[in-house]
Amino acid sequence: MSGSSMDALDLALVHALQVDGRAPFNGIGEVLGVSEHTIARRYRRLRAQGLLRIVGTLDGTLLGHTSWAVRLVCTPDAAGPVAEALARRDDTVWVRLLSGGTEIVCGVHAGGEEDGDALLLKKLPRTPRVVSMTAHATLHMYAGWRSRIAVLSEEQVARLSPAPPSTTEVSFSEQDLAMLRVLAQDGRAGYGDLAAAGRCSQSTVRRRVEQLRGAGALRFDVEIPPRALGYRAEAWLWMKVRPARLAEVGAALAAHPEVDVAAAVTGPSNLMAGVTCRDTQDLYRYLTERVAPLDGVREVETSPVIRTVKRVGAVLP
Repeated sequence: MSGSSMDALDLALVHALQVDGRAPFNGIGEVLGVSEHTIARRYRRLRAQGLLRIVGTLDGTLLGHTSWAVRLVCTPDAAGPVAEALARRDDTVWVRLLSGGTEIVCGVHAGGEEDGDALLLKKLPRTPRVVSMTAHATLHMYAGWRSRIAVLSEEQVARLSPAPPSTTEVSFSEQDLAMLRVLAQDGRAGYGDLAAAGRCSQSTVRRRVEQLRGAGALRFDVEIPPRALGYRAEAWLWMKVRPARLAEVGAALAAHPEVDVAAAVTGPSNLMAGVTCRDTQDLYRYLTERVAPLDGVREVETSPVIRTVKRVGAVLP
């Protein structure tokens, strides 16, 4: 799949949805200067082709969750099935196969001994085909899952942007969880579907979605395969940085357009980053020309991403 799979209007639509994943099609059409029908048709085509998906996710920190990056090394025949099993769990946010297909890295939100911590500390080490496991707690995010599409003007982005979130405290009911499971599969699910899942009225669901978004607890991410945009080399970097330079290096990585995510973590490596490049030569140039000169970087371990099993997932209590 090449970058030519998406034209200028497709890219503008994707950028609009990155600004507000549940923006009405008529509002997007008005900003882009096309009809609501055209926007709806484009969205359905991209979604049907597997090029675009909107995913509703919760801010796990508001639930008291700790974010972990878990590295697993499996026997050669086990990595695929283990990765698929991890992807089906509510507490995994993303899952990737690395290196030669024997290593898995996944993001996990753990809230206590009864849920995510049990996965981290009990189930995975006891899996016979898991050879080794390390878990890295996220201490600070420098950059978090950014998009590579930025084609709208500042004025267009401002017209589409929802109100900034407040600091209102939130709690979650069983109705909320039922609704959020639907949004985890389709962030643009209709209020009728959400009401049916939560067994409540559409007006109640609409109000609750607005409350959760207004509190910053619920956001809508855009999932799009990098190959659809012409990017064919993804890698995960595990870096050892002198503590005195950690914040400086993290901020520098966050400014690199190649970096999707960068975070300070616990463990043998104190900084991790996910990067996406056009091809392997572009990745080589990034490592040698952008990463290598950073003062304070002692070691860099590069693990190519072989397959993304789960790119964006829901965080549920």
